[in-house]
Amino acid sequence: MNPVWPLEGMNRPTRPAYKTRNWPSYNEALREALRRRVSLTIWFDPAMTWEAAPTGKRGRQPDYSDASIQTCLTMKGEGRPENSPVDCFQP
Repeated sequence: MNPVWPLEGMNRPTRPAYKTRNWPSYNEALREALRRRVSLTIWFDPAMTWEAAPTGKRGRQPDYSDASIQTCLTMKGEGRPENSPVDCFQP
C-alpha cells in the first residue's frame, strides 16, 4: 500500500488546469474591472490612541486599544453595526 495515496487500484485525481488561453479578452476584462474601481478616503481622528493603556494586572498587556480593534473590524466589514455608511461600499 502506498502511504501517499492509500486507495489501491485507483488513479490519483487530476487537478483542473486554470490557464488563460485568450489573453486579449483577459486583458480587456482586467482593464474594464480597473476602470470600475472606487476610491475611498478614510480620515482618522489624530486624538485616537492605537496603543492600549497598561491594565496594571499581571500577565501580557494588550497591544492595541479597543477603539483601534473596532476600527479595523469595521473597515474589514465584520464589526460594523447595521445600516452603517460602510454598507454602500460592499458588493
